[in-house]
Amino acid sequence: MSSNDEILIEEIPACGNKRIGHITLNSPKTLNSLTLPMIEQLRSQLSAWEADDNLVCIFMQGSGDKAFCAGANITRIYQAMTGDADSSDADSFFLAEYRLDYFIHTMQTPIIAWGDGIVMGGGLGILAGASHRVVTQTSRLAMPEITIGLFPDVGATWFLNRMPASTGLFLGLTGAHMNAGDALFTGFANRFIDRDEKAAVIQALTAAENWQDPAVVVEHVLRQAANRSQAHCPHSHLRKHLDCIDDVCDAETLSGVVASIRSLESHADSWLAQAGKTHAGSCPVSAHLVYEQIRHGKHLSLKQCFMRELEMALACIRKPDFREGVRALLIDKDRRPQWRYASVAEVPATWVDEHFIDRWDGEHPLADLSEIPA
Repeated sequence: MSSNDEILIEEIPACGNKRIGHITLNSPKTLNSLTLPMIEQLRSQLSAWEADDNLVCIFMQGSGDKAFCAGANITRIYQAMTGDADSSDADSFFLAEYRLDYFIHTMQTPIIAWGDGIVMGGGLGILAGASHRVVTQTSRLAMPEITIGLFPDVGATWFLNRMPASTGLFLGLTGAHMNAGDALFTGFANRFIDRDEKAAVIQALTAAENWQDPAVVVEHVLRQAANRSQAHCPHSHLRKHLDCIDDVCDAETLSGVVASIRSLESHADSWLAQAGKTHAGSCPVSAHLVYEQIRHGKHLSLKQCFMRELEMALACIRKPDFREGVRALLIDKDRRPQWRYASVAEVPATWVDEHFIDRWDGEHPLADLSEIPA
């Protein structure tokens, strides 16, 4: 086993002289939030395993019982944005994170992401790219960036656009929490497994004898565990309220959609009401960014999505709302952000457009990513 303070890496022996990679995000006090060194170590280790023919699959989990990964360590990014650290660290973080997430999407080695507990922001970026995405009865997934003046990134332009009906737009604009049933309904996860089955899953993988096709072996093991677990899977809020979600998102303008979402604050259903309340305090500029992601990102390749999101992220670093949102939620914790504009109607189109400008004189930093075949 090799490790540092934030990542534990192990190789587990399997039958036929094969090995299983095992990664634990090990920062439970921060809900396993990602730092730049963690991202760099993950990329290095995954690259090495991808090139190893005897490494048949990878199991990735979070330390503790509260979270798989709550996203980026935003406090460190805030320090970089406000001059308490090297300002280039914020740029480097997003670039490295997007490269890691894209690499996970392209890997041939099966990856089981055990999405137990909180899975948000950058945690969803890892989960979304994994070939085998597992959720449990404690899974709580969300893209809550609209509450801190950012936008759903880590490939969200890609996966929000591929969710049923208007659910992607709704989740991006509200930061609403998904349970395991929601994750399955949207395609974000492909297996529900009881959290108590984790040891049995790992044991079954180590006991598997024929690794000629690792993906088939992994799928068989997970299917067996899922069959034993199906009675515990929670019902999907998104499936239950799909018609309502489509109705509130069916407006000709963003202002119309926002007004409909705000009306949910008084809804009798607590999940819908919470979605409306969360949006009420969210960043108006971020709402525009989400809206543009959905409207103009539908036909982009995954590579193009990450390239555009890097442009958007670096613009957010340089504009005031992201700093203010983090200050209000995580630094001063007064939960009273003073956004640059008070409503979506007040945000100038030119201000939004500035988030989609190619800021590089030469080649885009992600231009060298290999396109994934359709």
